[in-house]
Amino acid sequence: MTEPIVVVGAALLSDGRLLAARRSAPPELAGRWELPGGKVEPGEPPEQALVRELREELGVEAKSAERVPGEWPVRPGYVLRVWIAHLLSGEPRPLEDHDELRWLTADEVWDVDWLDQDVPAVMETARLAWGAQGA
Repeated sequence: MTEPIVVVGAALLSDGRLLAARRSAPPELAGRWELPGGKVEPGEPPEQALVRELREELGVEAKSAERVPGEWPVRPGYVLRVWIAHLLSGEPRPLEDHDELRWLTADEVWDVDWLDQDVPAVMETARLAWGAQGA
């Protein structure tokens, strides 16, 4: 059995808020929300892929912190792994595959229509970031 392709997601936290990104492409995902990120390139460490994806998609420099426990199927052959990340510099902008960004508090985290595959990752991130309040 081949190893799945890893998709990294960033639980980007700032001032007690979580960044959500609304997809603009592909059409079947457009309008739904996700944790920003993308595929790990062959030979690339996942934490490095996360930093690269945030630079490409949002125009920011960030650092990965702790890995969110768990691994979630995205589609056959792909799994999502999430890291909590913190901004180092820049203001996030939707540069690639997104048309809107929102910073969500614990009370707002379920106000957006998350992609199905991101829901369990967001639940675990909320538990880590805010305890029972966000879960």
